[in-house]
Order: sequence, then structure tokens, then C-alpha cells
Amino acid sequence: MRYRCRRNVSYPFVNREYRPRRFKNRVLESIQITDEELETLRLRYIEDINQREAAEMMGISQSQYQRDISGVIRKITEALISGHQINLVVKSGLTEDLSPGSEFSESPDE
Repeated sequence: MRYRCRRNVSYPFVNREYRPRRFKNRVLESIQITDEELETLRLRYIEDINQREAAEMMGISQSQYQRDISGVIRKITEALISGHQINLVVKSGLTEDLSPGSEFSESPDE
């Protein structure tokens, strides 16, 4: 297996979980989305930056950026279709671990 280089993440994401409301008190299968994966989405869909520029900002190749964004979209789609919990996991150290329990909305315990 190839070594996976650390991507540059410039936004201070927080650890958070999202779960379907109807399964509020159940143990659900979950997927993990890292801050690196969120950064690919943020740059492309929030900041409206093209793939070449976004890849450069993250310190990776454009082809790796394309694989990363396709992978995270697939993971989120699977979670939404299957009713899985989504856990956002911060690895960059840009923020503290708040870990609120959210239900597809901002958590009141932040």
C-alpha cells in the first residue's frame, strides 16, 4: 500500500456527528469523513475553486484530488441513502475536539 501524504487543510473543522432523526436513540452503522475529505468539498463547492487550484492548495496532484472528492461524495451518498451516521473526524490539529451529537443540524450543546 502506498504512503498517503498529509493534505493541507486551511479551515478549522470540528469533530461532529450527524445522524438521521428517526434513528435518534439507535446504534447505527457509521462512516467517517476526515477534515481532508471535507476540505476537498469545501474548496470545490463552497469556495468554487477549480480542481487544479484546489489540488495545488492542498499540496496534492489534480488526479489525487479527483480521487479524493469522488471518494467522499460516494461515502456521503452511501450514508444518506442507507441511513448511516456520519462522523466528522478532525486530524489536522487546527481545532479542538467538541464532539457534539447533532441530528443533521447544529447541536445545542456546542
